[in-house]
Amino acid sequence: MVEFRAFTCVVAVIHTDIDPPSMELDACLLGGGFGSGKASLGEIEVLKITQFASIWGFNLTHRENNGVTFYRPLRIPEGFHCLGHFCQRNDQPLHGYLLVAREVDAYFQEGDHVSNIVKLPALVKPLDYTLIWSPDDGREEQYSECAYIWLPQPPDGYKSMGYFVTNKLKKPELGEVRCVRADLTDRCETYRLMLNISLKCTNFPVQIWSTRACHRGMLGRGVPVGTFYSGSHKVTEKELPIACLKNLDSTLHTMPNLDQIHALINHYGPTFFFHPKEIYLPSSVSWFFENGVLLHRDGMSSGEAIHVCGTNLPGGGRHETVCWMDLPSDDCRDKIIYGNLESAKLYVHVKPALGGTFTDIAMWVFCPFNGSATLKLGIMDISLGKIGQHVGDWEHVTLRICNFTGELSSIYFSQHSGGEWVDAYNLEFIQGNKAIVYSSKSGHASYPHPGVYIQGSAMLGIGIRNDCARSHLCIDSSSHYEIVAAQYLRDNGVVEPCWLQFMREWGPTIIYSSRTTLDKMINFLPSMIRFSVANIIGKLPGELFGEGGPTGPKEKNNWEGDERG
Repeated sequence: MVEFRAFTCVVAVIHTDIDPPSMELDACLLGGGFGSGKASLGEIEVLKITQFASIWGFNLTHRENNGVTFYRPLRIPEGFHCLGHFCQRNDQPLHGYLLVAREVDAYFQEGDHVSNIVKLPALVKPLDYTLIWSPDDGREEQYSECAYIWLPQPPDGYKSMGYFVTNKLKKPELGEVRCVRADLTDRCETYRLMLNISLKCTNFPVQIWSTRACHRGMLGRGVPVGTFYSGSHKVTEKELPIACLKNLDSTLHTMPNLDQIHALINHYGPTFFFHPKEIYLPSSVSWFFENGVLLHRDGMSSGEAIHVCGTNLPGGGRHETVCWMDLPSDDCRDKIIYGNLESAKLYVHVKPALGGTFTDIAMWVFCPFNGSATLKLGIMDISLGKIGQHVGDWEHVTLRICNFTGELSSIYFSQHSGGEWVDAYNLEFIQGNKAIVYSSKSGHASYPHPGVYIQGSAMLGIGIRNDCARSHLCIDSSSHYEIVAAQYLRDNGVVEPCWLQFMREWGPTIIYSSRTTLDKMINFLPSMIRFSVANIIGKLPGELFGEGGPTGPKEKNNWEGDERG
């Protein structure tokens, strides 16, 4: 049986509990549509609200801060309307937002004709509300105040954007919220689970999820409203009874211009720290080329030198010419694999995110060589020899900037075949607003904090080690960077380098026999852990055991798509 420890209060939200104290750009660096606080999505204009009043919150009995709190937006400007309420876990500082909306007069899309310009209103009141959940089963005598989660019922041709929450068993007024015409919306999906009492409480089962747009990435138009999903179980995107907005304004007027991009990088560019025992350091691409790396073509007995700017690298698709890069066989090889920190820089790709309401600044770092992996088995560390080694290693982090305010919202840390988004309040900072990125020893995966990370099972202590620590080996990306792509700016002076068009491997394919050796080693382990180790090793990325050189940034799924995680 689950008991609820309820509390209510009113909170004026400011961006506190985030280190550093202010995540905002100087006002002089904002301008145009970027940082204006609102955005036109076509027939709808939206404004970001970060001030809330709490409606009702609770924690489960057994430990503190393991529940959620529901909030309503405050200080909605005249003419704008609430689209739904906000929910957040209690073990985090309050840091979310809601979008409120108003209809834009006389907006016409390209292709509209006089004969069909009469349209239904973009925003309308719901027809009714349906009670979705309450922990008191509708009996007010059980609690003096309680949460009642209501789903607005839209008219035909309209969608609900979120839920409405009250602390009394009384339906909200119809004018409290607006529904949006269906063609101005996009599908959304559940994202992060905030509360699950379905298994513990059969009388009042509920799951609370944050939501995100289904269509994301550089070309995605979905704009999250900031609302949540509530239901007795997780559902698929087709079953979700709420939607997100869609940006139909192709001008992307809220995106930063080139000067503002430089200002953002100067202001937020993180410092990358490499492990004190790291020997395979990064370098610039030009240093990699000018120190003797060779371009090999299928059927040719020897490689050719690569021009310092990569002008002789083939571009276009893979179907044309089979070729790859490799290290020279002379004394230059040992020089190249250890990199050159002095020349290293971050290669920056700037692109729209979340329907152009956020900006993703992907920062790519290049290391000439990836070192061997180390297997952790409880208290034992076992070197895997050449497993994990390969020529050329591209890793990245992505800064997500809110276009309404110019604030740093979160950073994505790529970690081998996956990665994670970390909200700004949970980052480490150095020199004001600049976050810290820890690059793991030998493998160069990115993490937000120092320590030992296990790629496998952290609970069992079995998997590939990723050691992270601060040292004097570092790159300040706020000053050592080069913008290599920003397609939305079109003719803006950002010229993509020749090497970026190289859609082949940045190193040769290597097949190791070490997997057989590893399997033999597993057979000698005690039976109590043998199966667990074999199962975890079997789930590790296949490239650990047969390393092909990595492809360049443009070949990655996240070049146009969203990050994993």
